[in-house]
Amino acid sequence: MFGPDLQKRAREFAERLVRPLAALGLTPNMATFLGFLFSCVTAVVLATGNLRIGALMVLLSGAFDMVDGALARVRNQKTTFGAFFDSTLDRYSEAVVLLGLIVFALTAPALPQRNWIVALAYVAGIGSLMVSYTRARAEGLGLDAKSGLLARPERVILLAAGLLIGGQDWLLWTLLILAAASVLTSIQRIVAVRRVALRADESASSVESAPSSASRNSRNGAWRPEGGWSLPFFSSGRHRRTPGDSSGSSVTSGRATRR
Repeated sequence: MFGPDLQKRAREFAERLVRPLAALGLTPNMATFLGFLFSCVTAVVLATGNLRIGALMVLLSGAFDMVDGALARVRNQKTTFGAFFDSTLDRYSEAVVLLGLIVFALTAPALPQRNWIVALAYVAGIGSLMVSYTRARAEGLGLDAKSGLLARPERVILLAAGLLIGGQDWLLWTLLILAAASVLTSIQRIVAVRRVALRADESASSVESAPSSASRNSRNGAWRPEGGWSLPFFSSGRHRRTPGDSSGSSVTSGRATRR
């Protein structure tokens, strides 16, 4: 949802911000794990009913998602495991924050629409996981799946804004919008991957069908500019005139000119 220019400026700002941390020896994986621990603390705050304070902490935990990537670029420590570790703990972080809201809904006294809040938080969690999974599975197949309405930064901002502005009164609607938008985003990515995959399959089929057409022509007889018609019952080489043979003699069966 955020454009590439905005994302680039955010990355540059994060890199300037983390340079002192890099000088202190903080590694990208350490920042990733600290971000996950901060998300766990955020979930506890939300579970106790401090939704607005929890909203601010949700924003800060989302900022950790930029810190580890910025540290990896500043320290030149981009690794395959680091990317895997970051993506995995991001999923745990989202799940534990929504779990905090579920615990709050189950323990708050006389909370209206308690069951709806629990159900929507669950759907929002599943939708968020599927948004990430569809991209990861598509990239595993060599396809691109970055399209869609809500990626992780947008989901973090949506949840934090709803909790910060509306608190408990807006909780149901915040989770409803988050759940619907997350499911919609995963569907958008499924449709986009299907479109790309169909084009790739059609291209592969057309490439595979080209040799088949050539082999059919060779079986049924095809015109050869250098020697006239090639017929299947003369496949041994009889009655085919060789280039440069002005005498009109034919090539002996089973024999070929070697140079």
